[in-house]
Amino acid sequence: MSDDKSEKGKLTRRQFIVGAGVTVAAVGAGAVILGNGGSKEKNEQPEHAAHALEGAVPITLKVNGKTRDLKLQPRVTLLDALRERLQLTGPKRVCDRGTCGCCTVLLDGEPAYACMMLAIDAQRYEITTVEGLGTPEQMTAVQRKFVEKDGLMCGFCTPGFVTAVHAVLARNPKATLEEIRKGLRGNICRCGTFNRVFQAAVEAAREMRRA
Repeated sequence: MSDDKSEKGKLTRRQFIVGAGVTVAAVGAGAVILGNGGSKEKNEQPEHAAHALEGAVPITLKVNGKTRDLKLQPRVTLLDALRERLQLTGPKRVCDRGTCGCCTVLLDGEPAYACMMLAIDAQRYEITTVEGLGTPEQMTAVQRKFVEKDGLMCGFCTPGFVTAVHAVLARNPKATLEEIRKGLRGNICRCGTFNRVFQAAVEAAREMRRA
């Protein structure tokens, strides 16, 4: 009898896994309901609290041909200002340390990593994001060739590549494949579609020369 009771009191591996799963699910659901980390206090903060930060100063950015007035802390990067305040989400946040090129924008026509520049320091430039290059109805030669040559896979790095190719061909419409490769060396495609990206750039250069 004592052995039977002992066996009944033991927790089987299956029972342990099921019980742990239920506990985790309950905790996760609570976190979703209450917000960040299940903290009700944080969830109850007003939405505008993130923008009403101490030390914010007025700045003016010239983006895609429009003047935009903002109030930001001096520490806010250009990438954060574009994505979070101006809803220009073409520039992507990936490495956040100036190595992948996904956040590439043009400053007076020159490519730059938006994650590596403070918004307050970008005030003296004409800023162009991928949204300012063309539209689905009226694509640029570069954008059109990216579609025709299937120069993307997941598409996450594509805006940065398209922006960088525009800069390369604006400087040199007669750029060779090797010159294009050199101009795009600051951009990384983790899907490995480099050959198609280069093909799109070469074809775009040919089309631009004929125009």
